[in-house]
Amino acid sequence: MPDSFEVSTVLTASVKQVYEAWLSSIEHSTMTGGAARIDATVGGQFSAWDGYISGTTLELEPYRRIVQSWRTIEFPVDAPDSRLEILLEESAAGTHLTLKHSNIPVGQGSGYESGWVENYFDPMRDYFSE
Repeated sequence: MPDSFEVSTVLTASVKQVYEAWLSSIEHSTMTGGAARIDATVGGQFSAWDGYISGTTLELEPYRRIVQSWRTIEFPVDAPDSRLEILLEESAAGTHLTLKHSNIPVGQGSGYESGWVENYFDPMRDYFSE
């Protein structure tokens, strides 16, 4: 059975700022420190972390939800893409971001779970607190 997990964080930014930064090649690159190229449309392709991550945007609910197919160069060649769902909710401090990652190749989930915190949530907190 594929791996899955859910992680959350609070960012000191509006849901609009977080949503737009996630889907902007320039801001995504700046907030994570790895080069990103993003076509911010449903069906649009993206890559992040200098090509380590790639996928397709499947659904967009502006300022609320982003759903993407997602894979890294570490996925087995025959493995299907995983599914990434980003949920944004207003909170007293700014934005509560919940990330649901599912259909990850067996045994890889824990590495990606810590990777989201270290390579996304921590840098995003710094980026939005500046």
